[in-house]
Amino acid sequence: MHSYNTISNSKTFAFSAENPTGERAGGSRGGDCTKLRPTVTIHAGETVTLVDTEGPGIIQNMWFTGYVGHSFIIRMYWDDQEHPSVEAPLSAFFGCAYDENFEDRDGKYPVLNSSMILVAPGRGYNCFFEMPFHKHCRITMENRGKKDECLYYIITGAYQEVPENAGYFHASYRQQHPVRKGKTYTVIDGISGKGQFVGVTLAAGMNGNNTCWVEGEARMYLDDDPYPSIHYTGTEDYFTGSYGFGNDIYIRDYQTFSGLYSGLYAILGDNRQFYNGQQRFLLYRFHVVDPIRFETGFRMTLDNMGWTGPRYDDYTSVAYWYQTLPSAPLMPLPDDEEMCMK
Repeated sequence: MHSYNTISNSKTFAFSAENPTGERAGGSRGGDCTKLRPTVTIHAGETVTLVDTEGPGIIQNMWFTGYVGHSFIIRMYWDDQEHPSVEAPLSAFFGCAYDENFEDRDGKYPVLNSSMILVAPGRGYNCFFEMPFHKHCRITMENRGKKDECLYYIITGAYQEVPENAGYFHASYRQQHPVRKGKTYTVIDGISGKGQFVGVTLAAGMNGNNTCWVEGEARMYLDDDPYPSIHYTGTEDYFTGSYGFGNDIYIRDYQTFSGLYSGLYAILGDNRQFYNGQQRFLLYRFHVVDPIRFETGFRMTLDNMGWTGPRYDDYTSVAYWYQTLPSAPLMPLPDDEEMCMK
């Protein structure tokens, strides 16, 4: 649906703190070089509506900064469905679940530089997933923290015709701190409907000696498959790397990378010792050019294993997919205190 060089009848809209209703000519009346309402304060325990508009249309870009930690919960509702199709901590949604760590191992801001999500220096969160809707779109932000926080945002899109077969964007948060040793980690399950899986972001926190934590295999189950139809041989292989992201051969050092659709974009913690413990890894894999199609449902798991067998690391993830409505309710989120990750 992206056609930036095609003249059409689409009508651009933009919701922001300066124009919270998204109306044409609804922005600041302050004139040149003024800031009347650059940010919105979300009080502790409060939920603020960022977008509430009728379709048909499409969300094309979202940008956030200010407080962008795990106590802010973003939710998206499509058409007449009462429960959200997207529900996740804001930081995890943007692949930055270790939101209390502002420096990577080299003392720099972690930068996720993909085609679908960009985490820019200074914690500028950008999303480029297209999100079509036929009847209605509502996007909210809840502050589950104990103090008031400020949010800067702009959400842009267009009112336009939407194909009947356009899927609805979904995203769901999961965590296990730690993963139950010897049991697989569930990236996503409970999907009901027809659609396509388009990716996952993962934060992996090492507990104990590293022992090549990427030996775990990724498995995808389509519809009612009793066994995986798509089966990757290792965690680094699924995220398009190899040999422990470079730690197993030659220079024997993890090397970050951030591509259009996949990356190990940040390593947090001391990395100077071979396979030392207490490292933190931030990864993503987007199936944009290779979406995983399903007819009635989808499930994905990821083992947590090293050379010496099953591990018990902390895993945090957000899965992204498109599907028909109605969709099944998402798994409830853990309490705010349970999400704290350093």
